[in-house]
Amino acid sequence: MSVLPPCPKCQSGYAYNDGSQLTCPECGHEWSAQAAEPAGAEEERVVRDAVGNVLQDGDTVTVIKDLKIKGSSLVVKVGTKVKNIRLADGDHDIDCKIDGIGAMGLKSEFVKKA
Repeated sequence: MSVLPPCPKCQSGYAYNDGSQLTCPECGHEWSAQAAEPAGAEEERVVRDAVGNVLQDGDTVTVIKDLKIKGSSLVVKVGTKVKNIRLADGDHDIDCKIDGIGAMGLKSEFVKKA
């Protein structure tokens, strides 16, 4: 007996096979049975800088454009080095701490790997 994956929309464990589709009786979501096959093969998100280099946790990056900080008169100047970055999910994919400014989120398109 094969174990069917939970519904990707509501995580219900009551999904059933309906021909070539899997169906969730709780929320009505349908998805492809072939897409559900590699359950353990999740792709890891790759974050790249403005030049195309792959970024990792702990890297040092350099800001390539003056960045105004919302709600403040402070500006992160071009050439500012940011050490020990952490990759995060969301629109701003780098969490960091900048000297003189504090903790903030940066977009990877405005930095390059140092």
